[in-house]
Amino acid sequence: MIPITDPKGGYGWQAQKYRTILLASALFVSVVRAESAPAIQGTASVIDGDNIEIGGERIRLDAIDAPESSQLCLDAASKRFRCGQKSAFALADMIGRSVVSCEPKGRDRYKRVIAVCFKGEINLNAWMVLQGWAVAFRKYGNDYIREEDEARLARRGIWAGSFDMPWDWRARNR
Repeated sequence: MIPITDPKGGYGWQAQKYRTILLASALFVSVVRAESAPAIQGTASVIDGDNIEIGGERIRLDAIDAPESSQLCLDAASKRFRCGQKSAFALADMIGRSVVSCEPKGRDRYKRVIAVCFKGEINLNAWMVLQGWAVAFRKYGNDYIREEDEARLARRGIWAGSFDMPWDWRARNR
């Protein structure tokens, strides 16, 4: 590229204008890319504690991991219970027939949309962790560690007893 200079050897107003246009263009492209995936909205069907479906689109709740549907945990009295099923029921009860809005972040290897989903103003990803029906999935983000700590200290959901982390359970049972 040939620099645009004024007669005194400095960069002139034309170069400054050129740099401003380039910076504005780069900023516009980055904003368009960030907003290129429109929100997915509609009535959600709960698949399990960290997966829903809206209008035929499978959506994985970002940065959380819930017990698998057939996973068993121990409650506070050391009695076995289907914690994966309870996790799914908790999410289904929270959503009800409300409209859910999901902000896509990408797709996973199973081609599911990875998203943060909301019921109104309530972040469902955070809510599941805060209620103790999912854990922060640190492998994919640190977004919900505070909610996990709060649920664990309050002994909510799966934290009331003992359980295998969902990723450990999957590794042994699949």
